[in-house]
Amino acid sequence: MIVITGAAGFIGSCMAAKMNEMGRDDLILVDDFTKEAKRPNWQGKKYVDKIQRDAFFEWAEHNAKHIDCIIHLGARTDTTEFDYSVFEELNVYYTKRVWHFASQHGIPLLYASSAATYGAGEFGYEDDERLIDRLQPLNPYGRSKNEIDKWILKQTITPPFWCGFKFFNVYGPNEYHKGRMASVIFHSFNQIKETGKVRLFKSHRPDYEDGQQLRDFVYVKDVVRVLYWFTQHHPRNGIYNLGTGCARPFLTLAESTFKAMGLEPNIEFIDMPDDIRDKYQYFTEASIKKMRSMGYRRSFYALEDGVKSYVSKYLLKDNYF
Repeated sequence: MIVITGAAGFIGSCMAAKMNEMGRDDLILVDDFTKEAKRPNWQGKKYVDKIQRDAFFEWAEHNAKHIDCIIHLGARTDTTEFDYSVFEELNVYYTKRVWHFASQHGIPLLYASSAATYGAGEFGYEDDERLIDRLQPLNPYGRSKNEIDKWILKQTITPPFWCGFKFFNVYGPNEYHKGRMASVIFHSFNQIKETGKVRLFKSHRPDYEDGQQLRDFVYVKDVVRVLYWFTQHHPRNGIYNLGTGCARPFLTLAESTFKAMGLEPNIEFIDMPDDIRDKYQYFTEASIKKMRSMGYRRSFYALEDGVKSYVSKYLLKDNYF
């Protein structure tokens, strides 16, 4: 059996869909299944059982010998939440429990880190584990992910195979429930439907023009494809970037969304909210040399192609993956 935590969430539910696509339906889905907004994410998936997050470890102790792998994607991901105790409980403490369980029972473990650990990028975006102690995340979410990365690298008792993945800007189906934290593509699509235009943040730095802030946008289908590959090949243990390796402007993202909807671009630039202005990343780009060196050769969706797929196959049809 394969355990997927966060299975009712965005990436977790897409991971379950990918596993089903590859012929695996021996899945244990772990999450808080009381949230009705997430129900469509896991309904229709093929799985053995779904376990409430708080009951997982009791269940796991009775079923450890049947677990082939744990893919730990459950986390609090709100970058606008500034109460670190929220992240400490869900992102740090819970992940440590998963790690100890996987180590004790010899179960391979994949877990989600985040590009938010890189902060303003003052040390670049190389997934060099020697740099992790020096990183300065800009918000409590990024800090919680970096703290667990640092803690894991100090552990001497480990799962037989383990990898962490620093997700960059993931977009795609099944993020409908995320509200403010959904991708810019999701919000752009809905703005266009409601108002006929997209509002993008102005740049508040002289070295970036409006709309030319750069992010490494990665389609969720690429993310789950990479994770699946790692479950099959078990390369070197470590922490890996998971992005496309190619930063693209927000302006291109917005224009691609209009194009996928068959419309001419209509873009307005607005001031960035004060509460995120000093914590905003103007550039992120994953170095994926380490992942490539492990043997992962598949290409990634270009932003234009990923947006076209997301809009035409999912957003316009209210479909789930």
